[in-house]
Parts: sequence; structure tokens; C-alpha cells
Amino acid sequence: MKNVIITGGNSGLGYETAWKVANSSDDFNLILACRNLQKAEIARDRIIGETGNPNVDVAQLDVSSLSSVRNFTENLEYDEIYALLCNAGISGESTGLSEDGVDIVFATNHLGHFLLTDLLLDKITDRIFVTSSDMHDPPRGIDWIGAQKLAYPDEKLAKSPARYSYSKLCNLYFVYELAKKTDISVNAFNPGLMKTNLMKINRLSIEFVKRSMPERLGDLKTSSDAYAKLVIETDLSESGCYFDRSTNTKKTSDLSYDDYNSNIIGLYPCGEGAGYAGGITSAAIDGIKVAEAIRKKYDNF
Repeated sequence: MKNVIITGGNSGLGYETAWKVANSSDDFNLILACRNLQKAEIARDRIIGETGNPNVDVAQLDVSSLSSVRNFTENLEYDEIYALLCNAGISGESTGLSEDGVDIVFATNHLGHFLLTDLLLDKITDRIFVTSSDMHDPPRGIDWIGAQKLAYPDEKLAKSPARYSYSKLCNLYFVYELAKKTDISVNAFNPGLMKTNLMKINRLSIEFVKRSMPERLGDLKTSSDAYAKLVIETDLSESGCYFDRSTNTKKTSDLSYDDYNSNIIGLYPCGEGAGYAGGITSAAIDGIKVAEAIRKKYDNF
């Protein structure tokens, strides 16, 4: 049995990808890791009913909460995880702080998945995907300002939609750095801009993107087809790559390949000096040291 965890698997891209993986073979066991357990159970029942695959499980996970991430990993009943899809996310319109005192966009889109991956790394046998976005390189561009400013933004940045772009850039730094340190296949996936629960865009907005930035537009069916295929296919040789709305890879922004930034995000999830992450080996990140460094940082905030 191939156990596949998908965060945010109850709707949008996560749900469609889970449905298609479940539909492909009963050899796959899907774990929908979702903030809203009731919605996850509805999604599970629908997938089972429509695909005939009984191997769909649900678990409560709020990736914006470090304690929720810890509880999820501690209560996980599976010894091996074939694939982890870090897919849950929120848009830059969300404001406020997480329960740990961190910007909610940074916490949800980057930090929670960093800790989740770290704590599960010894169990993951084959592949990791992080759902990023081509908005890591927005039309007007961004300059790197440091992870600590993203985790603890000033009043102006705390209201800026640019936080979404920065979180998606952090996803790439994490993917590219982790891919260097482990034999597991680690990649990013860009579904493109599309109407989902994450991006509630209207028809006029879609038409604007079609005219002005057609290369950024995505399609839920096409992107979920590709995402599912990347989970299902037996031989995935790529690692440290960015799949762009398909099973084809694409180069990302020049900024996303900055080795210094990538190393800092890979070692210090809240920026240099925020706590030593410790012994990264060729096989895994030392989960205990990373988790404790994060906890101590937030305890002292």
C-alpha cells in the first residue's frame, strides 16, 4: 500500500488530485490532512463513493499551527509515507498572526509545511511535492527582505498581498535546498492561477489575466491531472525541479536560485539567527533540533 498525504485535500487542487490518485489504483491509500475535519470527511466519502477505492483516510491538521503539526505527526498511524503533498495554502488577502505569533500567510504557506516535512522525513520513502506558484515572481518583481521580516512583518507588510509571493518563494528555497540534502525526490508544482477556494477570482479577473498574463493562467482539470500523474508514475527521476501546470519542468526566477537564501531558509525557517537547525545529513534533516529551535523561538516571542 502506498500512503499519500495531501494537505488541504478536501477542496480545489488538493481534492481533485486526491480523487484522481485514488481512482488510479487501490494500491494508493490517501490521507486527507485538513483543518476542517467535517469537510475532510465529506470529501473522503465522496472520493470513496465515486472511485470505489476504500483506502481514503482523514486527519485534522492546521498547518498554520505548530502544535497541530506536531499532533498530526505524533498521531499518524503509518510507518511509511510514499508521498507527501504540501498543498494547503491561503492567499495574500489573509491578515493577522497565527497562534504562534507568526504572520498567518508565512505560517500557513511555508513554516507549517517546513515543520511537517521535517518531522515526517524519516518516514517518507519516495517523493515530496510542495505546491508553489509562478507568483513567486510577481509581474512587478520582489526583492528578498529576509525571512524574519516575513515571519514578523511590520505594519505595512502585514497588510500587503506581496506576502503570498514571498511565501511561494520560500517554498522554492525549501524545495531546492532539501533536494540537495536527501535521496528522496523533492519538487515544486505550480498549478497556475485558477478559481479555487484559495483564489476566489471572478470572470472579469480571469479575462484580465487571459489578456495580460496568459502564461500565468491555470486550469483545475489540467493541473490536477498533472499533479496526480506525478504522484502515480512509478519512476520519478527529477528532484529539485519546478513542474509548471504539467509534467514538464521550467526554470523559476533568478532570485529563487540564490544559494545563500536557499541555504538560510533550509536551515533557519525564520531566518538566520532564529535558532540553529542542526545536523543536515545526506539522508535527512534532524527533526528534533529543527522543531525545538522553532518552538523556543516562538516561546520567546
